[in-house]
Amino acid sequence: MEALLPIIMQLVGGGAGGAGVGAALKAANLGTIGNIITGAIGGVGGTFIAGMIPGLSGLLGSATELATTATDAAGATAASGLDLGALAGQGVTGLVGGGILTAVAGLIKNAMDSK
Repeated sequence: MEALLPIIMQLVGGGAGGAGVGAALKAANLGTIGNIITGAIGGVGGTFIAGMIPGLSGLLGSATELATTATDAAGATAASGLDLGALAGQGVTGLVGGGILTAVAGLIKNAMDSK
């Protein structure tokens, strides 16, 4: 489950970013569901692209860094916790990526509809 948490943060952040851009920019509105779906896709894609930027890759972390394990005194493997800073970075980057993709897709769609 911990390996899926970064992707869930990206999807939720992207959906929120898409919904926010759709509400703020009527020229880029794709409808409520369209904004959320486009934002979620943009959240995952934007975080992937941001992870390739050398300065941001350390802030975002990776799924393997977020789900580290430790061994306790009995020898059993226990979760050592999550890096909340990396999860916040995933969410914020998803928010921005989702907002950008929703704005671009909405502007293109509405420009094509007006012709």
